[in-house]
Amino acid sequence: MFDNKESRTSLSELGEFGLIDHLTKFFDIKQTSTKIGIGDDAAVLNFENDEVVITTDMLVEGVHFDLSFMPLKHLGYKAIMVNLSDVYAMNAEATQVTVSIAASNRFPVEALEELYAGILLASKTYNIDVVGGDTTSSTSGLVISITAIGRAKKEAITTRSGAKPNDLLVVTGDLGAAYMGLQVLEREKQVFKVNPNSQPDLEPYTYIVERQLKPEARKDIPGLLKALEVQPTSMIDISDGLSSEIIHLCKNSKVGANLFEEKIPLDPAVISVCEEFNIDSTTVSLSGGEDYELLFTIDQKDFEKIKANPNLTVIGHMTEEHEGMHLITRANQKIPIQSRGWNSFTDAKDEE
Repeated sequence: MFDNKESRTSLSELGEFGLIDHLTKFFDIKQTSTKIGIGDDAAVLNFENDEVVITTDMLVEGVHFDLSFMPLKHLGYKAIMVNLSDVYAMNAEATQVTVSIAASNRFPVEALEELYAGILLASKTYNIDVVGGDTTSSTSGLVISITAIGRAKKEAITTRSGAKPNDLLVVTGDLGAAYMGLQVLEREKQVFKVNPNSQPDLEPYTYIVERQLKPEARKDIPGLLKALEVQPTSMIDISDGLSSEIIHLCKNSKVGANLFEEKIPLDPAVISVCEEFNIDSTTVSLSGGEDYELLFTIDQKDFEKIKANPNLTVIGHMTEEHEGMHLITRANQKIPIQSRGWNSFTDAKDEE
């Protein structure tokens, strides 16, 4: 993608507009809804009769990512996934993004090339257009802000507020892998600090490390649900942990929930590493976060349509609001669900 990998070019050599031109020269237009992209004062989009979905996320060095083990190309890719996941959680199609970065002078142009190589890969893989953004300087490391834009028919849009008592609670994929991947990377970082000559063997942890460093947003789910003729009643993406997201659905929909521990989907690699770290796998799935799977509710009449699909798992059902939110354990105990997932303010403070 970019040449001269061995050189180190300071950001000041290119200047803001030269840097933007340099980093975005490989992005082309793929969406018919993109009328004007990068290169003018603003992008111009035309969605005809569709509803427009817009979401923004910011990633801050030292809070959301650690460059001691996060390659910049992976970071660029993940930054896009974080935002696309929110679009898919509205049961919509992602179409465009804007990318803004603030970088300190410790980052040469070549480092930002790597970041944008990941953004370019994500845009091609997910068929989205990068239509604008901004670059500026930072005094405290790297900051990335992405705005994602999508489209959907009015009747397809799914919010957090439509769940009803007796609706089924459904999750995509498996949970907990991203958190355990982070635990492995943090452990190896500490080992490296003690012995800089050590080289970590991450081969046994390939799946969970990839889930942390290079997650994939569930682009397939809106299309899958449409093909199955299933309209979810509520939906959210799992970024902060399963327990937090269930609470969000319940509070917004004014319902309760029963989540069955035995139904939570876990990859064998997660179970194995949880045993290695002596961590309870259910706790990890409830509180870990960064899985970027989708959690949604459906009417019971749609169960037959989804029951055989390997991408979807029914993990519980919604109840009347006064019944509360509970985890039903394997021992058939009823435990209140509490929000113990990621909190960007308290957890960031703890890291300082």
